[in-house]
Amino acid sequence: MQAQEIILASRPEGMPTQANFSLKQLELPPLKPGEFLVKNLWMSVDPYMRGRMIDRESYIAPFALGEALEGGAIGEVIESNHEGFPVGSKVSSMKGWRSHYVTDGTDHTLLPDTPLSESHFLGVLGMPGMTAWTGLNRIAQLKAGETLFVSAASGAVGSVACQLGLLMGAKVVASVGSDEKAEALKAMGIEQVINYKTTPNLSQALKAAAPQGVDVYFENVGGEHLAAALDNMNDHGRIAVCGMIAQYNDTAPTPGPSNLAYIIMKKLRVEGFIVFEHWQHYGEFAKQMSEWLANGKVKAEQTIYEGLENAPAAFIGLFEGKNRGKMVVKLA
Repeated sequence: MQAQEIILASRPEGMPTQANFSLKQLELPPLKPGEFLVKNLWMSVDPYMRGRMIDRESYIAPFALGEALEGGAIGEVIESNHEGFPVGSKVSSMKGWRSHYVTDGTDHTLLPDTPLSESHFLGVLGMPGMTAWTGLNRIAQLKAGETLFVSAASGAVGSVACQLGLLMGAKVVASVGSDEKAEALKAMGIEQVINYKTTPNLSQALKAAAPQGVDVYFENVGGEHLAAALDNMNDHGRIAVCGMIAQYNDTAPTPGPSNLAYIIMKKLRVEGFIVFEHWQHYGEFAKQMSEWLANGKVKAEQTIYEGLENAPAAFIGLFEGKNRGKMVVKLA
């Protein structure tokens, strides 16, 4: 069996480029007892992958130079010597960035039968959706009647956080980077949307959108957004720190906001989280989210690139604001 995979050819400095990636051909070995062959159908690209391209200690090991990258993927079993994974089964794994692979099933999960596209298990029913749900429910403990501010609100996590905020009875204020993305969020029922690229002062725009102040900030960006949120937080507000995409490609340390003292003055709680540490609650999340998707209370947006060779372009597109909702690559 001939297969293809994307390897990390060099470590990016600043914004990743196509030169940091290379498409490799390889021949897969024959199956051994207890193994099966997977043909990947979909793969995910996510901002956190940028951190793994840096050779540094973190909560997850960095990608190795010359080796295939990894990430969420949905595949189909096309040959099997494993009774638990028969031919035709659909599986989720972290074996993205490749067309086919052989496995013994470790860290693979069988997908349930569903009328939804399997790709949603990489987005609204997968890690991004679970991240939004965890940040609002378990970290920030958002309550009905409170005001929620979400940055990167048109992305895979942010768009779900906005919709869940509405379902939880909050007033939602969103920040996006284009008028097109703003209109898409308004169509989902988000009335207060700021285009941060066109507003002259983000803090003042947030104050106008939320004159009563912000109780919960779902942090995806950092930098100017964090400073604006701190300016407008109410006493005893909570900040759930999911990501800081604004600085992922910085080549020098990013100065912190000058108003961090508000954390003390306003008695704020700021908590970073990694969703995998909360995965024991996935069943509860998946049950709720499946119901919301089925009855139309949550809409799942996707931006789709096609072909493994276009995976690097899809990944780079995350930092250029080219995605609405979840960015995925269709492999087959």
